[in-house]
Amino acid sequence: MASSWWRWRRCCSWRPPARSPGSGSPGRAGLSGLRAATAAAAAARAQMSYFNLVKSLTSAFPNMYSISRFHHMTPAVCCCSKTRSGEKYTDPFNLGWRDLKGLYEDIRKELFISTTELKEMCEYYFDGKGKAFRPIIVVLMARACNIHHNNSRNVQASQRAIALIAEMIHTASLVHDDVIDDASSRRGKHTVNKIWGEKKAVLAGDLILSAASIALARIGNTAVVSILTQVIEDLVRGEFLQLGSKENENERFAHYLEKTFKKTASLIANSCKAVSVLGCPDPVVHEIAYQYGKNVGLAFQLIDDVLDFTSCSDRMGKPTSADLKLGLATGPVLFACQQFPEMNAMIMRRFSSPGDVDRARQYVLQSDGVQQTTYLAQRYCREAVREISKLRPSPERDALIQLSEIVLTRDK
Repeated sequence: MASSWWRWRRCCSWRPPARSPGSGSPGRAGLSGLRAATAAAAAARAQMSYFNLVKSLTSAFPNMYSISRFHHMTPAVCCCSKTRSGEKYTDPFNLGWRDLKGLYEDIRKELFISTTELKEMCEYYFDGKGKAFRPIIVVLMARACNIHHNNSRNVQASQRAIALIAEMIHTASLVHDDVIDDASSRRGKHTVNKIWGEKKAVLAGDLILSAASIALARIGNTAVVSILTQVIEDLVRGEFLQLGSKENENERFAHYLEKTFKKTASLIANSCKAVSVLGCPDPVVHEIAYQYGKNVGLAFQLIDDVLDFTSCSDRMGKPTSADLKLGLATGPVLFACQQFPEMNAMIMRRFSSPGDVDRARQYVLQSDGVQQTTYLAQRYCREAVREISKLRPSPERDALIQLSEIVLTRDK
């Protein structure tokens, strides 16, 4: 075990901190001999804490990690940077939009509402200004699976419907999340709850979910209905996980990853699985699609958590440091906590004391928390590429490989 730990240490850029700044002045240099000795002891403790953290990752995701394999990739070199089929590279979004023309218009048709105010609320985010990241993945996965199965290059109407349903479920969850978080801005404009009030926002989110459920029922495939209803259950369970926390440091990261899967990755994973079920009878392909979506979804949220510390509000279209203000300890915070153990108390009180948010942000930016969260996202993307590469070569499969790199390099 010790040899595995040191093999991992040689592969990873993380180093125990030479010092742990005091709560009043993070980053002050010039330690005395006594303080240096204290810092060395703290470094040894941090090293062991980090070892325990990696053990918790290993136990939480046994098929994903072994300590000797948990290492980062150099940001300048990504395994996702080349397509594999030999065909000319096409931008994934341009390729996916071929099957998504009229996406938001079709969604608005699903939201057939006679009441003017409710119609405005439900259509508020379906204005064509979103990234449509989930629908793009879904139609690319549909084509990739169809080509793998019988070389069909057409997307079935039912598969395209899954793309619409995925976007509707996602948007409904955003409306509800904004109510829970009392958020004031989303995608660069005021949230539904700030314009129309919390009660009406909850009802609007419910109506979007009901419209998605009706569209799902029309597909008429009970396996697909079961797959996508799991997403709604996961969204609720993920929100409950977010409301709680773990006192044990080693359980805290596993708790965070489980919450991240349920709130973000489950929708992408199960939507990918749904279109694979509709296009191919092979359970092996269903699992490939699911694992790709799961790993890309986890990486997507990890990078989102990084951007909460590194991007600006104008770029993100929503306030930064929002998670800290909500009392949430995300990946960068949990990694930083291994270098600055004094953050544990702040995490347990959910950054509620005066100055906690600013001090925690300083600790994160002084630590390797941002880098380590990015390296973890890269690890998930590598796993996604490994899975999708099992399918027959096609432009759509290669576009999914490229999307995993886009996830890592996005800045909003």
